[in-house]
Amino acid sequence: MRRQMQEIDFSGRRFSSTDLDLIIEVAKDFSTLSLTELSKTLCELLEWKRPNGKLKYEECRALLEKLQADSLISLPVLRKIKCSPRQIQVTQEGNPQPAVTGNVGQYEPLSLRLVQACDGQLHSLFNQFIQRYHYLGYRVPFGAHLRYVVESRAGSHLACLLFSSPAWKMAPRDAWIAWTDEQRRRNLQYVVSNSRFLILPWVSVRSLASKVLSLATRQLPLDWQALYGYRPLLLETLVDCSRFSGTCYRASNWICLGKTQGRGRMDRDHAGHGRAIKDIYVYPLCRNTRRRLCQDPAPKFPESSEPEP
Repeated sequence: MRRQMQEIDFSGRRFSSTDLDLIIEVAKDFSTLSLTELSKTLCELLEWKRPNGKLKYEECRALLEKLQADSLISLPVLRKIKCSPRQIQVTQEGNPQPAVTGNVGQYEPLSLRLVQACDGQLHSLFNQFIQRYHYLGYRVPFGAHLRYVVESRAGSHLACLLFSSPAWKMAPRDAWIAWTDEQRRRNLQYVVSNSRFLILPWVSVRSLASKVLSLATRQLPLDWQALYGYRPLLLETLVDCSRFSGTCYRASNWICLGKTQGRGRMDRDHAGHGRAIKDIYVYPLCRNTRRRLCQDPAPKFPESSEPEP
């Protein structure tokens, strides 16, 4: 007899024992599906979708892998999908370039070029830059995400930005918003994390980082809405205070809320407590951000509002 499943929270949704029983049954009945196909099927059945109606199949796939890894359920052997995650290819285009120096005015107007999967060359170059020159390296983004390459007016590459899903829980951020657990589960998708920010190592341009962040806070809500059907209300980021001072975020009016406990996204057993402690910064994208994040039903981004001072 299978043990009774307990409800769990994952990626902003609570799954009841009935939901988990459905996952088990569907996995058995459709054991010939790939993991991606199974994830999409379950999203349809569970109505697990983004505000624009697109399936959250990436999050569902991660849930399946987690449940199996935690031995909470036993999934059948799943057929591997044809397109496995690619290894980062090192090319000459990603090699260090001649030094770029001066002040940001010499390179304006800057453009934040959205990196899309259909643009294979730029997509590959972005991944290579992050893998080769960011201290955390490249990881496949979890859930909804956007990539940008920052270009000068002459078209040279200066920096890279990645925005992706936020941390599930962070005590200083959650206390600042003052939302309940239920409000956090419902509205966490309106928070977006700046999970990678890389100024390319051969670039040393005064005020570039703060200028890029200023451009991103204006452009990202529009791009996010175009792709996912809704606008985020809050940006967050984590700064490793053993490596960086966070000057560019403070100069761009991001708010420092405190420090993390040194745990990673998946460290549910507190094994990493106290390691890699980071400063937490947030940037409200509209007025009354905290009130909107506590709203029920889901908050709306006002079309004409200005960011909070």
